[in-house]
Amino acid sequence: MKKSHRATTRVKKPQPEANSLNWIIWAAWADRITFEEIKKKTGKSESEVVRIMRRSLKASSFRLWRKRVSSKSTKHRKKFEYSRKQIRPRIKNKEILNW
Repeated sequence: MKKSHRATTRVKKPQPEANSLNWIIWAAWADRITFEEIKKKTGKSESEVVRIMRRSLKASSFRLWRKRVSSKSTKHRKKFEYSRKQIRPRIKNKEILNW
């Protein structure tokens, strides 16, 4: 086998195979993957993902995840769009940039 001259990037935790239980858990922990995207790829709704997480994680890890997900506006597409609408006028007025 011929070695390439390109460097390969090693990832500590590579993305699991799609449509597996491990992928659903991985995607649920990821901040930038919305529940809508998970539903599109796997067909699992948000409540089903919550049920999977509850069964698969330790109780303390599940509570930590729920707290984190409920506070993230990027996890829900509607919350994300709403937060962007609120921030745009502030950026326009340069309120955020002037600390």
